[in-house]
Amino acid sequence: MAPHHVTQAIIDFSAGAVGGTACVMSGQPFDTAKVKMQTFPSMYRSFIDCFASTLRHEGLRGLYKGTTPALMANITENAVLFLSYGLCQDAVRFVFKMDKGAVLSDLQKASAGSLASIFSAMALCPIELVKCRLQAMHEMEASGKIASGQRSTVWTVVKTVLKTNGALGFYQGLTSTIVREMPGYFCFFGAYELCRSKFAQYMNTDKDSIGVLPLMFSGGFGGACLWLAVYPIDCVKSRIQVYSLSGKQAGFMKTFMGIIRTEGFTALYSGLTPTMIRTFPANGALFLAYELSRKFMMEVAGAC
Repeated sequence: MAPHHVTQAIIDFSAGAVGGTACVMSGQPFDTAKVKMQTFPSMYRSFIDCFASTLRHEGLRGLYKGTTPALMANITENAVLFLSYGLCQDAVRFVFKMDKGAVLSDLQKASAGSLASIFSAMALCPIELVKCRLQAMHEMEASGKIASGQRSTVWTVVKTVLKTNGALGFYQGLTSTIVREMPGYFCFFGAYELCRSKFAQYMNTDKDSIGVLPLMFSGGFGGACLWLAVYPIDCVKSRIQVYSLSGKQAGFMKTFMGIIRTEGFTALYSGLTPTMIRTFPANGALFLAYELSRKFMMEVAGAC
């Protein structure tokens, strides 16, 4: 028997939080390198140079800067995302006049994921702004955009935002976050579900029984498709959120066109290498943790 819809929502929320934690713990150093290369591409020749330079100047802690807000961001984003994903699947069933609980196609699930991303973007934007600023603080000081010697903790960044921009300052980059999330999560869930379907077809089983490695590969493939589709948008978002630390920053289109005009189109792909290296272990861990914890909680709820 299917659990009550409130119980189902709690299960989806909790499983998303577990998945978000697994995602951060397996990929944070690569995310730090990505943000540094996106915001200051001229400082680093390559991903290896960025990695080595961070270790040399900031130590191992430098690669894990922003881990606390990253954990908060990923737990919040994925908890809200997967909660909304379940609810948005019901909305898709309603639009297509399908019975409650009817199995959706991979394309319909991708559409539900895209719709769900609007809600997760609202929860994600403030925390991601703090994370990105922490990760790029060394480069902001080195480039002279802000005074050197400032303490870089979660609380000091939060206080600076509140003091200079007020509560709405946490939503700098919201437009680019939503512009990134909607097509990104359409690709993310679509590729994930399609990949699982192909594995199930090849193994002559159902999608829930394909095993750990195919499940992790499907999650990694979904993540790779997401980043390849929306990486330039994410680059613009990172610039807006980090550069706004030194004063008022232009909006999405002005920042986007400014990068192309002054640095060229390739600057929008700075940091793609660590992102693609990170995506398979991080998103594989995300979906593995989500699916296994959700299955466990569903079994517990069914037994009650």
